[in-house]
Amino acid sequence: MKPGSPCPQPGSLPVDSGFDSLVELALDLRSSWNHAADTLWMRIDPGLWDLTHNPWVVLQTASQAGIQGLLKEENFRGTLDDLVKDRRRLAETSAWFGTAHAGSALSGVAYFSLEFMLAESLPIYAGGLGNVAGDQLKAAGEMGVPVFGVGLLYQQGYFRQMIDQSGWQQELFPYNDPGQLPITALRHENGEWLRLEIALPGYSVWLRTWQVRVGKLRLYLLDSNDAANFPAHRGITSELYGGGPELRLQQELILGIGGWRLLRALGCDPEIAHLNEGHAAFAILERARCFMEDHGVPFGDALAVTRAGNLFTSHTAVAAGFDRFDPKLMEQYLGHYAERQLGISMDQLMALGRRDPDDRSEPFSMAYMAVRGCAAVNGVSRLHGEVSRKLFSSVFPRWPCNEVPIGHVTNGVHMATWDSAAADELWTRACGKERWRGRAENLEEKMRGIPDQELWQFRIEARKSFVNYVRRKLTGQFAASGRSAQTVASAGKILDPNVLTLGFARRFAAYKRPNLLLQDRERLIRILNHPERPLQLVIAGKAHPLDGEGKRLIHEWQEFIRSPEVRGRAVFLSDYDMELTAQLVQGTDVWLNTPLRPWEACGTSGMKVLVNGGINLSVSDGWWEEAYTREAGWSLESGNAGGEHGAADAEPLYNLLEGQVLPEFYRRDHGGLPLAWIERMRESMALLTPRYSAGRAVRDYTERYYLPLAASYRSRAAEHGKAGAEISAWLRKIRSQWPGVRFGEVKWTTCGPRHSCEAVIYLTELDPDWVKVQIYAEPAGNGEPLIQEMTRGHEMAGSVGGYIFRAAVPAGRPVSDFTVRAIPSREGVGIPLEENSILWQH
Repeated sequence: MKPGSPCPQPGSLPVDSGFDSLVELALDLRSSWNHAADTLWMRIDPGLWDLTHNPWVVLQTASQAGIQGLLKEENFRGTLDDLVKDRRRLAETSAWFGTAHAGSALSGVAYFSLEFMLAESLPIYAGGLGNVAGDQLKAAGEMGVPVFGVGLLYQQGYFRQMIDQSGWQQELFPYNDPGQLPITALRHENGEWLRLEIALPGYSVWLRTWQVRVGKLRLYLLDSNDAANFPAHRGITSELYGGGPELRLQQELILGIGGWRLLRALGCDPEIAHLNEGHAAFAILERARCFMEDHGVPFGDALAVTRAGNLFTSHTAVAAGFDRFDPKLMEQYLGHYAERQLGISMDQLMALGRRDPDDRSEPFSMAYMAVRGCAAVNGVSRLHGEVSRKLFSSVFPRWPCNEVPIGHVTNGVHMATWDSAAADELWTRACGKERWRGRAENLEEKMRGIPDQELWQFRIEARKSFVNYVRRKLTGQFAASGRSAQTVASAGKILDPNVLTLGFARRFAAYKRPNLLLQDRERLIRILNHPERPLQLVIAGKAHPLDGEGKRLIHEWQEFIRSPEVRGRAVFLSDYDMELTAQLVQGTDVWLNTPLRPWEACGTSGMKVLVNGGINLSVSDGWWEEAYTREAGWSLESGNAGGEHGAADAEPLYNLLEGQVLPEFYRRDHGGLPLAWIERMRESMALLTPRYSAGRAVRDYTERYYLPLAASYRSRAAEHGKAGAEISAWLRKIRSQWPGVRFGEVKWTTCGPRHSCEAVIYLTELDPDWVKVQIYAEPAGNGEPLIQEMTRGHEMAGSVGGYIFRAAVPAGRPVSDFTVRAIPSREGVGIPLEENSILWQH
């Protein structure tokens, strides 16, 4: 198979009966953000549609006679036919990628993720990681970037949350019936289900395969709930983020090894494997194994080729967040695979995932293997890039932290998923329907032209709609948890559509400090009940089932909300999911985020309010550290991680609410408009929404990573991996000879405005073209380090591999600030990512 073979796209359903067209629409998750077909599903079964918003369930549950009757109606059938034509037209229309990068060598990007948040009808997500994966997949499809997803289908997914009468979180695990999910089985041409066999210790696991249509793109899923498996093995893909280390290892083996084998079975050979977190890092091994099999080369040569097309995106801000596995567990599951299929020892495999490759007691880190098996690594915000360079600095010993090879692409969100219908209309009038599918040019000016009255009326209606939603949601929530009839009835009167509404919703974990507002409860009560400038709060979030501290934080909010002084001004909405998220980001005026800096890698929830006219009030962490401007939101100074800093950080939060946020919202002109608030809202929408859209993130990934990595991979893979084999041999030579490299005499002289340096270095048997010698000085203040290449002279007479290198630098700093170093060098090889040797002058 040629490098870069694209995945085959399933053919469109034939247009013979209207029912086939309904199936085509129902199985395309584009309907989760393009709501043009909603009226059809509402006509078929309004009650079920209102409860599920799942077209596939509606279509399967309704009577065939009823559907056939609707298909005979001219208006219904006409709308259906128009929608199908529109869908197919979009599938054939050239998008941004085809126009901007016509003739590009990129034919496929396999995006691996343990979770994907695409639609409420497909609950295979838990939170932020899945949110990013789903939004980038949607945006890539709209922009024509040839991405396809690879993930797992969970029988239960992540848990559903209920708050009991005592205010404690309870977890529920409903079963995901594949027959009611918008997925279809992958089949061979003869109709047989495409199933894969993965060897685990002492047995094989059969994996069923599925596909999900997401507009132009496909998401491929694997699950172990096959009748041929032992009962315990059928449950490997039972639950997202459940079980212990062994279950997690099994899931990650299926995702990485099984995922790459699925691509092979489909005839895909993408240039790029994009690992969304380290969970999928075993794909690095399987991709190399497949190249070994196809071209008859050893593992080292295969890895030198295939890593050129691997990209690792880390979302983790603390080392404890990386998956690590005990050496004995790794030996149990991968010993046979390493020796029989990769042709390497288990020690060699383990070295890929250890900080110290020679420490046989060190656990195996998926993140370390991802770094060592990829050609590029990135964090998910500017600040997270800096944090990640520190986190991974131990993998690059003796290298300055700012040269640790980790960049960043700040996340973005798929605006069409998170905007309200009213927001969509507002943006469409100002900027057109195609606003998120290209470079989003001129959106700022167009949005700044919207009149004050129109913007304010838009927010009034949004808040009113949200309050009505909260009342309905709480009524059902109270009834389900067994609250009293009086309490259930009170839910219909809670909140006020004219009061500033602040939202806080995320995973309840200690570092996110969801209870920072509760540090001074009496003061918060006074703020909520201010006679002229009241505030109301809407809180939501889940704690991991094993996180007792997170559950306690939820219970604290429950106690506070139930106190008589608070009722009607603060609510907690249970079962924080995709549908609830959309309602929150569309309806709240201010979005609060209070993590300990720098533990929030990015934090996309605040991005979702931008398109809806919400304003951020956040700690300067994650994306907000680079996005904040005084005109578009508020920044809260925070203590750094290492302590909770609760009382110290709560005081400025209360001051900000009382002194700036609330007065600005309630300060009105003669026409009743809060002009300063509207201006801040407009600036937030115009300036920040385009910058933090998933479309911008996809463009960044495509132009900064996918395209150059694809070219590098093709170059190394050509002629059965000839270039990769040469690089592999070069790496072996460098590693064997580098311990003998040493500096001789280093002399400095100063003449006028220049320091001149002459350094002797002995390179043993290394080709002098393989080594760079540089003058180095640490950054002065907040600047960049000084790195000056030195020029090599002839080999010294009477020496073996001895050379003199010379260079000069400005004499603005003392000679003592400078040192000399040597590093390996080869065109097309990433230094220090692929080879981290470095020698410093003593």
